[in-house]
Order: sequence, then structure tokens, then C-alpha cells
Amino acid sequence: MAYERVTKVLDELRHGAPGARDELFRLVYGELRRVAGAQMRRETPDHTLTPTALVHETYLRLLGTSPDWKDRSHFLTVAARAMRSILVDCARSRTALKRGGGRRRVTLDTDAHAGDRPWEEILQIHEAVERLQEIDPEGARVVELRFFGGLSVAETAFILDVSEAGVFRSWEFARMWLYREIGP
Repeated sequence: MAYERVTKVLDELRHGAPGARDELFRLVYGELRRVAGAQMRRETPDHTLTPTALVHETYLRLLGTSPDWKDRSHFLTVAARAMRSILVDCARSRTALKRGGGRRRVTLDTDAHAGDRPWEEILQIHEAVERLQEIDPEGARVVELRFFGGLSVAETAFILDVSEAGVFRSWEFARMWLYREIGP
């Protein structure tokens, strides 16, 4: 993907250029589809969304907001957040009737298999990341991109414009903190 082209199209979109929305979708679709595919591989097999549906829902949500994205990195960060929100909304609706108060151990492994993340676990992680945001905003962003967005350490570092070592440190701290918050 031509990073500079995405940034230019985002600027055109902010200024109301005709066709900018379609051009943006064409430019970022492949990357959004890859992120959604990685995310959906970690979901339960009974999930009603497909990666394509997740991308389309994400894109619709993003375009329903004011397009004030600075550049490609900012857009992808917001897209990962939107994907997280969509999956959390799905989890909430699926667990509304069966949600219990018991806590259980969950995994923050980015390579988790499809059947390893029940709906309740997604909600627990989401709520814990909300609490983490209050004490470590950068760690929360790393979790959002790595866990909910399915990005690698290198991709996360690029988007956040920090070193890979910095992402790794934030990831390790956030994982330990979240394990303490969510664990048994």
C-alpha cells in the first residue's frame, strides 16, 4: 500500500473531495481485510461475522464519524479500535442473558486458536483494557492493536511510531497487568 497516497486521500476526504471515500476504501481494504482475518481466526467458530463483514462494518462505522484522521497510521489505529468495538458489541449481545459474575483465567496470546475465546472472555478483556487505559494509555493502545487488531510487534511499532522494543515492553507490562486483573 502506498502510505503517502492513503494520507493524501485522507486529506482529500477531510476536504470533501468527490470520490475520496471510494478511493480510501480501495487503498485500505486489503490491509483491513488482513487485520480482520487475523482477528476472526481468534474468535469462536460460531461467530456470526466473517472477516469481510467485519471490514465492511468497520468501514461503515468509520465513515459515519467525522473524517479527521491525520495519516494512514492514525486511520489504522482508529480502525482497530472500531473492530474491537464491533466484536465487543457482538459479545455483549451474545452474553446478555448468560453473563455471570464469576471470574476466570483468560489468555492474551495473539496466536490463540478459534475456540479459545468465548464471548465472556472478550468482554472481560475489553473491560480490563478500559481500566488499563486509565493508568497506561500506551499499553492499552498496544493491546488494542496487537490483541484486538491482530497486528505484529513490528506493525504496532510502525503505527504508533515507536521502537519495536518499546512495543514489546508495553506489551509485556500490559499482559502482566491484565493477567492480574482478569486471572483466577
